[in-house]
Amino acid sequence: MVRWKKLGILAGGGALPERIASSCAERAAAFHIIRINGSAGPSLESLPGDDCGIGEIGKMLRILKAEHCDAVVFAGTVKRPNFSALKVDWRGAALMPKIIAAAATGDGALLGVLVDTVEAEGFLVIGADEAVQGLEAPAGALGALHPDGNDFCDMRKAAAIINALGSFDVGQAAIVANGLVIAIEAAEGTDGMLRRCAELSDDVKDGARAGILLKRPKPGQELRVDLPVIGPETIHKADKARLRGVAVEAGFALIIDRDEVIKCADAAGLFVYGFSDVDMRGA
Repeated sequence: MVRWKKLGILAGGGALPERIASSCAERAAAFHIIRINGSAGPSLESLPGDDCGIGEIGKMLRILKAEHCDAVVFAGTVKRPNFSALKVDWRGAALMPKIIAAAATGDGALLGVLVDTVEAEGFLVIGADEAVQGLEAPAGALGALHPDGNDFCDMRKAAAIINALGSFDVGQAAIVANGLVIAIEAAEGTDGMLRRCAELSDDVKDGARAGILLKRPKPGQELRVDLPVIGPETIHKADKARLRGVAVEAGFALIIDRDEVIKCADAAGLFVYGFSDVDMRGA
């Protein structure tokens, strides 16, 4: 049962904001997009919405209220701003000390401040998985291929790394090949990490297809915002990096355009796998 009448979409980059808007349109559900300047993609420009800077918190809240939104979803990637040059309105200026302090801790804490601010204004904050049904990663293999025993060993190591680094608010992804840690996601994001991995392939893996990309939430992460996401582009980049497959935590990651993801993975010879606690425990 839908818990809101009109959804406000705070939109950054990537395919997720457009997917949420499309789902709303298909259901004839009311929505309004707030496109974050410098992050939101051009495909959102034709949809009903407004443009705001990341520091214009007051403007965002005024628009959401004027548009009679009663729920808000945070969707897409947002570039970390240069706080010294950030354009802010009065509400943004009032929040800036708290935002800067949170940003020093990590992106998770920064998002937490924004979520708390929106909730304090009376909006229901929901996750993308609630805004669009069917995006949650299921358990098991999605396509024709299945990970082998060595892949599961790499998955367990990658998952343990993300868990261990959670307190440092490092990224949600890691790449491990035959027990060797190839890359850990940092400020460059998953796409940047995969490009870095592709450059390392010949040197570290002798050009052979090896290793897995694993994405999972960080410990203590606010699960309504910034859930790990994969889509067809993730598969293309994993293929270029000569990986064997992509793994995400079942129920705690989103898959955009699942049918296309499976098609791309099968064509490339990669597996896509939703791992569970049982998989992480091993035999």
